[in-house]
Amino acid sequence: MKAATGELKSRLARHKSVYLLASVSLAYFLLFKYVPIWNAQIAFRDFQALDGVLRSPWVGLKNFSDFVNSYYFWELIRNTVFYSVFKMLFSVPAAIFLSVALYECRIFVLRKSVQTLAYLPHFLSWVIMYAILLAILSPSNGILNDIIKLLGGEPVPFLTDAKAFPWIVLLSDTWKEMGWSAIIFLAALIGIDPSLFEAATVEGASAWQRVFKITLPSIRPVIVMVVLLRLGTILDAGFNQIFMLYSLPVYSVADIIDTWIYRQGILEFRFGLATAVGLFKGVFGLALIAISNRLIRKYTDSGLY
Repeated sequence: MKAATGELKSRLARHKSVYLLASVSLAYFLLFKYVPIWNAQIAFRDFQALDGVLRSPWVGLKNFSDFVNSYYFWELIRNTVFYSVFKMLFSVPAAIFLSVALYECRIFVLRKSVQTLAYLPHFLSWVIMYAILLAILSPSNGILNDIIKLLGGEPVPFLTDAKAFPWIVLLSDTWKEMGWSAIIFLAALIGIDPSLFEAATVEGASAWQRVFKITLPSIRPVIVMVVLLRLGTILDAGFNQIFMLYSLPVYSVADIIDTWIYRQGILEFRFGLATAVGLFKGVFGLALIAISNRLIRKYTDSGLY
């Protein structure tokens, strides 16, 4: 026991700078991620702010039952899953295409310019993105509607049209995140052995053949991992984006679990119900991550943990 304690102290002293840096992240997760789990019991109580957590009456699974049996349950699940899945179907292929195009580009200035322009939207908040989209799509003075009116058409209220709104969400998300997502695939592409391309060129393979026979198969494990990780967060459809873009006329196609939680918890003070839905989402997400990890191990011979 003393030997083990002495060895532990020796390691701490030898790597104290590393442990000191790690302690900052550890403290963050303890304070803001693990300690608040104590208040998750609000999901099983009729929480009253004046009574506090422990003195609020216990109601068991009532909050969960109210959510599952609510009129909005299937609509929320449908919208959330729809946006999550289709964002993945739009953004992952777009990021792969962009990364391959950047990798194959031999003009240094063009490659760096495109990279910068593609990465830039990721660093803009959805508040700024909403202002940009409004300048483009506004029915009164938006650029797109100005073109439609110039061609003799009637202006289209894109942001309040239930048919157009899902397309705006999917395309704007792809535009914003495509460049940032491409970094992962670009890093995988850089790791490909250049001799494979040289041999293919000697054999007379065209640029497209090299892409489909060498490039894409070489990064397949990374593609599989990214897709499965996205499946693990399928109930995260992008609160910030939807919250900024949606309005009452498009609630039927825009409302997702996170926006509903916001309205129930913050606006209507139904903290117990909002916490229950958040806990439901967290447990479901944890199960999906565990399943994703097993699938990643199966198809890529590695895992998240």
